[in-house]
Amino acid sequence: MSSRGGKKKTTKTSRSTKAGVIFPVGRMLRYIRKGLPKYRIGVGAPVYMAAVLEYLTAEILELAGNAARDNKKGRVTPRHILLAIANDEELNQLLKGVTIAAGGVLPNIHPELLAKKRGSKGKLEAIITPPPAKKSKASPAKKSAAKKAGGRKAAGKSKKKQGEMSKAASADSTTEGTPANGFTILSTKSLFLGQKLNLIHSEISNLAGFDVEGVINPTNADIDLKDDLGSALEKKGGKEFGEAVVELRKKNGPLEVAGAALTSGCALPAKFVIHCNSPGWGSDKCEELLDKTVKNCLALADEKKLKSVAFPSIGSGRNGFPKQTAAQVILKAISSYFMGTMSSSIKTVYFVLFDSESIGIYVQEMAKLDAN
Repeated sequence: MSSRGGKKKTTKTSRSTKAGVIFPVGRMLRYIRKGLPKYRIGVGAPVYMAAVLEYLTAEILELAGNAARDNKKGRVTPRHILLAIANDEELNQLLKGVTIAAGGVLPNIHPELLAKKRGSKGKLEAIITPPPAKKSKASPAKKSAAKKAGGRKAAGKSKKKQGEMSKAASADSTTEGTPANGFTILSTKSLFLGQKLNLIHSEISNLAGFDVEGVINPTNADIDLKDDLGSALEKKGGKEFGEAVVELRKKNGPLEVAGAALTSGCALPAKFVIHCNSPGWGSDKCEELLDKTVKNCLALADEKKLKSVAFPSIGSGRNGFPKQTAAQVILKAISSYFMGTMSSSIKTVYFVLFDSESIGIYVQEMAKLDAN
């Protein structure tokens, strides 16, 4: 048009720009009209739909990018999208019936298959053995003594055979920090960021002897050390550990429910002890608070850059949680913590149990985590 009396040219602003979204609002409106031709459609409906789809896409791409980074890949593939959706509870529920082409399947190996040696009918559990000592150059006198001890080689071979199963089962589960002799790995799960969750069979009081960087001590608001684990920690940690707990009590006051506080391990094999006040069964929002307790302990371990932590069953015992409920809440909390954080210094989480009933429940719940 000419400048004399003509209309000025104006650029149209798209509805997506007006709404502040990237997804096309006009296309959403067309799809809604096509799918629901008999209904009246409001102005805000396509905007709302575009915003929701944009949010879901961004969430899935973020999680898929994390999965690609963890697998040391520079490109997001359908496999990473599948892992992202499957490891997020809400997305997994939303897209339960969706098949992702070329996505593969979730890795799921039964603990029995990991612990069994091929063709053997032995026990399904494997005792963790310390790494073999480095060989040193033998002197001539030692060489002559070794010749006399030639008859002991046959006995050594049988010990090697017994150790083969333990090496196979613990190869993936001893990333950072290794428990002492006599502890038994019952089940292992790989978590979202590559951490290992190991289910251990041992006396709870033996947790004081764990060679890990952090040990979780479930206690009460006064941080007393009167139960089995607390007494074992106080005995093994020595006078300095008891003084450190008293100092923590004076400095911080009563420990709130779901709260966590940290002291030095002193004479303990562990560098630190994380004291937590878990809720009692039947209290208000007890399951939510138990979930928060576990995550607070892990967050405190991350704050101190710990690479390995060891948990007892913090919900059962004097807290009165049913074992099935405690197992579901705690294992889910550990798994979701690593899915919700971008990075973590923790590489290995040990979970220590003693009684056969708890062991059976936790093995089942860990298998369900694998299946999900």
